[in-house]
Amino acid sequence: MTHALSFVWNPHEGIDLGFFLLRYYSLMWVVAFGLGWYVMKNIFVREGESMEKLDKLFIYTIVATMIGARLGHVIFYQPELFKEDFLNVFLPFRTTPKFEFTGFAGLASHGAAIAIILVIFYYSKKIIKRPVLWMLDRIVIPVTLGGIFIRIGNFINSEILGRETTADVATAVKFIRGEEGELGRRAIMKATEQTDYNKAYDLVQHDPKYADIFNAIPYRHPAQLYEAFCYIFVFAIVYYMYWKTDSRKQHGLIFGVFLVLLWTVRFVVEFVKESQKGFEKYLPGDLLTGQWLSIPFILVGLYLIFTAKKRTETL
Repeated sequence: MTHALSFVWNPHEGIDLGFFLLRYYSLMWVVAFGLGWYVMKNIFVREGESMEKLDKLFIYTIVATMIGARLGHVIFYQPELFKEDFLNVFLPFRTTPKFEFTGFAGLASHGAAIAIILVIFYYSKKIIKRPVLWMLDRIVIPVTLGGIFIRIGNFINSEILGRETTADVATAVKFIRGEEGELGRRAIMKATEQTDYNKAYDLVQHDPKYADIFNAIPYRHPAQLYEAFCYIFVFAIVYYMYWKTDSRKQHGLIFGVFLVLLWTVRFVVEFVKESQKGFEKYLPGDLLTGQWLSIPFILVGLYLIFTAKKRTETL
């Protein structure tokens, strides 16, 4: 028996404005950066910093996030792309086997995290002239908030799927658009004889003629929503630490808590995610690439937490 909470997920990609498709995934990025700017504005007001410096931080963070996330995906999960289709590393289209607009498909949060940290080093020294850990303690608050919406965007996009499960699992989801190979877009369009993939997917979901294809699509864990839900609590904790306690005076403490909590969430959720490949095949055990990449962040976070008292502000 199918549990009441399990469902079929087959949304269109966005709102068709006629001259432009406003993608829901892009909207989630806009929401993430917009709310992040608002949260950081309140922090800068509290700290007596100018809006001009905030504007520079906003631009640097956007650029670092996009470049870092893209390069992180290619380096950690798809390094062959540098050789097979170099332009696709930096541009939103592939050139092989044929030219096709793809958007920036393939973004890795680990790469974004590394890029943001590097940018904050520069920003702290050259722009705001504050200690690096002082800045990192504050930037992780909007970063965590943004992570919630990015993962919701991944869910809307039917990407970064969870492992297969059964319909009687409370949170099971059948991602009509998320499969590959014989159940991927090209195969679905060919099977339904449609040139519009949206119509093809809708037929598979609603037309009994294609029941065999529909039934072949597995139910999966909505790993993106698991992650987004857990990030809500991570955000609440670091937000509370900054606004309601003296933790902000211990440089590195909030940042350390962020590293431990967020990447522990990522590590645990990976157990119900489909492998995104990467270098995991070269390492012992059954851990996924995302889990191996999370471990260093967690260890650095623990170090920062246990040494934070040594960096307490005296003023």
